[in-house]
Amino acid sequence: MGGRRWPVLVSSVQLGRQQYRVVRPARTPRFAGLYEGRLGAQFCLDKETAVMFAQAWGLAARSPHTIVYLPLRRAELVDDHGWGRPLDLVLLHHRLAFPPSRWKQVRSRLGSGRPHTIVLPGDAWPSRSIADHRRVWHREFRDHLRWDIAADTLVLTGSREAFELEADQVRVLAEECPAHRARTPDTHCCAEIGMGRTRRHPDQRRPYAELHAEYSR
Repeated sequence: MGGRRWPVLVSSVQLGRQQYRVVRPARTPRFAGLYEGRLGAQFCLDKETAVMFAQAWGLAARSPHTIVYLPLRRAELVDDHGWGRPLDLVLLHHRLAFPPSRWKQVRSRLGSGRPHTIVLPGDAWPSRSIADHRRVWHREFRDHLRWDIAADTLVLTGSREAFELEADQVRVLAEECPAHRARTPDTHCCAEIGMGRTRRHPDQRRPYAELHAEYSR
């Protein structure tokens, strides 16, 4: 994944005293489907969208002043499904302290954007130790991905640690799932990304949910 060039559009949006930098892909993904579901969200994607998702994930973890926006509802959506409404995806660092309720206003002011190319290093999708993942289950652990749904968009907010704890799963979707499907077309290849505090220590305002991202083509 490291060193791959990602063409994007960059917009600066002013809301009151706040200015937000928004990065979105220069080209809308051709095939994608992100849907609100009973246990969180279901994400169906092909190779191109899996790579885009991985790039967005790595950027959100490493760029605390950027809102990363994937306009997935503009893609060719999956027709045969039993999930809920289609959603876009926004990833952002918690340091921005961005209220998801503002997203609709920000999105409406994006304009055409400035062309730019992003290249992330290979360590943007690290593999973490078993001990690191076990810490998530401790009551005092705070680096969970927070999730909200606003303006038909799943908004995921977290620290670099929160994004990196799930980054290896995201990388596998982009790098390993295409090879698995080529060898065995009917194989199931997915990432199950936890959102919110674990069920062991629930948060009533943001209950635990999952983003189930499945390689579909």
